Amino acid sequence: MSWFYRRLLRPVLFAEDAEKIHSFTLRGLNWASRHPLVCEALESFLTAPPLAIELFGRKFPNPIGLAAGMDKMGEAVPAWAALGFGFSELGGVTWHAQPGNPAPRIFRASADEAIVNRMGFNNDGAVALAHRLTAWRARGAWPSHPVGINLGKSKATPLHEAPADYANSFRVLRELADFFVVNVSSPNTPNLRQLQDQAALDEILAALQALNGTAAKPILVKVAPDLTFAALDEILELVGPRQIAGIVATNTTTNRPESSDLTVRRTYAEAGGLSGRPLRSRSTEVIRHLHRQTRGALPIIGVGGIFSADDAWEKITAGASLVQVYTGLVYEGPGLAGELVRGLQQRLRAGGFSTLASAVGSAALAQRQG
Repeated sequence: MSWFYRRLLRPVLFAEDAEKIHSFTLRGLNWASRHPLVCEALESFLTAPPLAIELFGRKFPNPIGLAAGMDKMGEAVPAWAALGFGFSELGGVTWHAQPGNPAPRIFRASADEAIVNRMGFNNDGAVALAHRLTAWRARGAWPSHPVGINLGKSKATPLHEAPADYANSFRVLRELADFFVVNVSSPNTPNLRQLQDQAALDEILAALQALNGTAAKPILVKVAPDLTFAALDEILELVGPRQIAGIVATNTTTNRPESSDLTVRRTYAEAGGLSGRPLRSRSTEVIRHLHRQTRGALPIIGVGGIFSADDAWEKITAGASLVQVYTGLVYEGPGLAGELVRGLQQRLRAGGFSTLASAVGSAALAQRQG
């Protein structure tokens, strides 16, 4: 499937504007999601074998997830499980509906297998997402895998009002997802990354936990790859006081690698966050640091530059219990989740691991013992 996609389908898709193809793909998956027989057909071709892991009190059929940004408004909720994903993260969604930044706002650097985007949390707002998710449940089309929601700040909301903005979204969506991710690390909303400051983040988490109740939903924090290790450690200081359930590492980067390719350099000159292969090493470094600092006690979802089972294995053995893909899906095609799971199964057998959980952080442990 990947060979067919890369050789035949991808060149056709990449000849068109990136956002146009993104919208086209979502419309197609939305249509498939409304037709159970089509979803069953997709699943028969693209299903992933079981590789279960339990986290946040939930069972994940496999550790490969859809990263936030691909399906902001829950347009294709049933289809992601049919494509073999073990979980999906919807959003980022904001309290207020907003158009995002002006187009064009997605740019491919194909030679580097990377994407630069400055979407800016374009979405219809939290209330609209709640209506759509409620409708999927009413149709009996809810997936069997866990579903998370990525929460962002509305562009029009001043920073000092951010806690209420996040809380409003959480209030209307709380009963509709299995976990939530606080996104204070997107580079595409002005000054948003200032909310990664410990004091500002503490206020946001306090506002969310005040609404969480007794049957609390897991609340994670998504961090930027551009943070220093000292800044990451400050965020970790909030884990206990604010019951942070995990960290998503990482968001896109504002840094750019060197390139001799003129087309790639033009893409890298665009404002926005960079994702894809150039992010792989740094995101793994962040995962390794977080795992070491927490002694493996805090679950980590690894994201950034995952195109192959080797990439996913690197994240898992560095300390990630789950991983997510976005840009890899764009470049490798709809069979990626199944291919990653099968590849991970092979690596588990080769390494003598009986479970996926036993492999988490194993490379970091070997380094410490060495």
